[in-house]
Amino acid sequence: MPNTPMTIKVPGKLMIAGEFAVLEPHHNLVVMAVDRFVYAHIQQSDEYSLTLEDFKLHDLRFEYKNNEVKIDTNDARVHFVEKAMSLAFTYLREHEINPGHFKLSIRSELDDASGVKYGLGSSAAVVTSVISAILKKHLPQKPSAMLIFKLAAISHVITQRNGSGADVAASSYGGFLQYSSFQADWLIEAYENRKTLTELLEREWTYFSVEPIKLPENIYVCIGWTGKPASTKKLVDEILKLKNDALAKFQQFLTNSEEAVGYFLKGMTESDVDLLLRGVKKNRQALATVGKHADVAIETPLLRTLCDLAEGYGGAGKPSGAGGGDCGIAFMPSKEKAEALMQAWEQAGIKPLDIQPCGYGAIEADVSR
Repeated sequence: MPNTPMTIKVPGKLMIAGEFAVLEPHHNLVVMAVDRFVYAHIQQSDEYSLTLEDFKLHDLRFEYKNNEVKIDTNDARVHFVEKAMSLAFTYLREHEINPGHFKLSIRSELDDASGVKYGLGSSAAVVTSVISAILKKHLPQKPSAMLIFKLAAISHVITQRNGSGADVAASSYGGFLQYSSFQADWLIEAYENRKTLTELLEREWTYFSVEPIKLPENIYVCIGWTGKPASTKKLVDEILKLKNDALAKFQQFLTNSEEAVGYFLKGMTESDVDLLLRGVKKNRQALATVGKHADVAIETPLLRTLCDLAEGYGGAGKPSGAGGGDCGIAFMPSKEKAEALMQAWEQAGIKPLDIQPCGYGAIEADVSR
């Protein structure tokens, strides 16, 4: 292993359009990488050790044994990192690379200073940073975004037992992505029945697709924080209950969502602002309707205000991700209208976030630590 220390920076994400529907086969979602990062610093050491700065866990010893990394702590918050390291080590061993001792330190700027979560995909970005740092340090060639994504997606889904993987895709690839999920149930089963990890990585992943797309130059993105963190898992569980309780309403939501995402994507590819804004508005309506049917508040009062103000200033807004709090996102047709909107948000008790799209995924950072 090279002696030179290395720092990897990995962007967070915001969901743009197609939330909830992406959990079903062949349904598209648009996700955006953002310029808030998780940093993974790796350097050669006399022993294996891990520091998670945001959890105030320092110099934890770990070992790789029986295809699993075991971290010497009872703190359950290390499980995502533990699984990510396990998969990275297993992949390297399958390629006859024996990882030398190293010290790995992780820090995040995805939440605010008080630890409040903005909904920027913290656990996914952390997992992606761990995979990226270990692979980039030990492989003789630069790992592809696809390899990083697949290893990180396996790790995240196996640990969490659900999820679309879109947050991992944003962290791995960067930019704006048109994404359809591998489907968590499929990936869990494929992982449990794998012959080797490498075999799973090299086979075709049913349902999965990812395609970079570009935001038109005359569109400005505004992100507002409602001050209330949301539980994505709880909201997802409630929405998916509709499949059993009211299948026709759930299927109508899927149709509405796909139509909205279609308008948005067409607006992106053709630089048609009106079509893009139409897609955002239709996706907002689809989410609000399915929330009412499931009896959950996807569009909270402040998110409603955020979206209404965006439309009032000539753009379009919607909840980002599962809703119920966290962030909302707006697309505005001019810089002046974007600035006016953010002032109006502040007056309404919504915090404009200084966050913009990030055009790259996991990369080596030019920082010293």
